[in-house]
Amino acid sequence: MSWRDLLQKTGETKVFPWIGGDSYDPVRTLYHGDRVWFISGRLPPEPGWYEFKLSGKKAEYFRSATVADGPGIDYSCLQDLVHGYLIGDRILVDGTSVNPEPSAISEQSDSVHLVEPGLDRFARIVAGRTHESGNLIFIRQDFPLGPEDEVLVAFRNKAISVSHIKAVTPALDAAFRMESWQRIEVERRRFELARLRAEEEARLAIEERRNVLAQQLGTGVGRRQMATIDFAEAARSALAAGGAVYLDHRQAPRKDEMIVSFKIDRRQFECVCDAKQLSIIDSGICLTGHTSGIKYDDRFTLESLPSVIREAIREGKLVVYRHVGDEEDYDEDD
Repeated sequence: MSWRDLLQKTGETKVFPWIGGDSYDPVRTLYHGDRVWFISGRLPPEPGWYEFKLSGKKAEYFRSATVADGPGIDYSCLQDLVHGYLIGDRILVDGTSVNPEPSAISEQSDSVHLVEPGLDRFARIVAGRTHESGNLIFIRQDFPLGPEDEVLVAFRNKAISVSHIKAVTPALDAAFRMESWQRIEVERRRFELARLRAEEEARLAIEERRNVLAQQLGTGVGRRQMATIDFAEAARSALAAGGAVYLDHRQAPRKDEMIVSFKIDRRQFECVCDAKQLSIIDSGICLTGHTSGIKYDDRFTLESLPSVIREAIREGKLVVYRHVGDEEDYDEDD
């Protein structure tokens, strides 16, 4: 290139790749080897190849290079061409002497901009830069070396490696393992999203049913239906119907039973009840007939047990088996 070649022609236009940048730091510089132009005025609408009007060191966006009457793409502005395998939007160049793991692909490869859409897996491409430290820009698909079709078949058959295929280069082997890893990750994420979606739908269904049942807590049937999805709310309502205050509950040794703690006036009590029917299994107090010796615990429910306890207190006949607290344990406003 001579000094005459560096002279700017009046009204000259030239085609450059433009990769966009972002809204905070849009790319406004164009390069062709050692020459640099600054884009003044509006920017192209999206990354692509564009024709610019040049004036001194300034460039003005004119139009897309690919429109019907446009100049077309002129790749002559790209230099330092590289050949290799495309992995997503990165190129693993020929001559790679190691077989990088998927986690190290970014360290062994370079990002490529303006890649032609629709390229098949394991495509070989050619890319170049507008200047020495510039980004790689896609130029064209390159000729295959030979084993690419067999590697693609192995990928589609979900083979775990391509060691059985002859002439597979380290770059192609890395591309195969990366594509396989990405497929596994996509399937894992799809499964995880399906699981989360199902859990969310189930949660919303339960919440909707809970809201419906919450309006029926005033009935015994409603409380027992609620117990299957929110035992605490069902127990709270049942005890409140008998004038007691629900405190807590925990799982009993039997999976279909719950241990419920509650308060009557200033005293704490505990009982064991059926987790679905709210019927009493162990009242925590003596409900055995003195003459018959029959235990009457199972004749009561969480709704009716508080009144039985109050009657025993009034008559001075309360005998507590499950001692869980004394009246001094509670404040007046509990």
